[in-house]
Amino acid sequence: MARLTVRVTPRAGQDAIDGFDDAGVLKVRVRTAPTDGQANAAVTALLAKALGLAGRDVVLVRGGTTRVKVMEVPLDVDEIVGRLRRPGS
Repeated sequence: MARLTVRVTPRAGQDAIDGFDDAGVLKVRVRTAPTDGQANAAVTALLAKALGLAGRDVVLVRGGTTRVKVMEVPLDVDEIVGRLRRPGS
């Protein structure tokens, strides 16, 4: 299990994963607004798809109402980086 720190930009032009910054924070953009958990659900779905996981395997641990979130996934960090770098992710 790995925990990812994710910085979310809601109301973006498109859903996208922009990669890791110098501090190791994963930058993610989603089209949905941060209303009633919609942005959190969009981030979870986007990460699950990019990592090849079921949505239930990506869990929001902390940051439900902030832009910086901690997500837990059942992969190690090297596997996460490898899956995010593959074409089409």
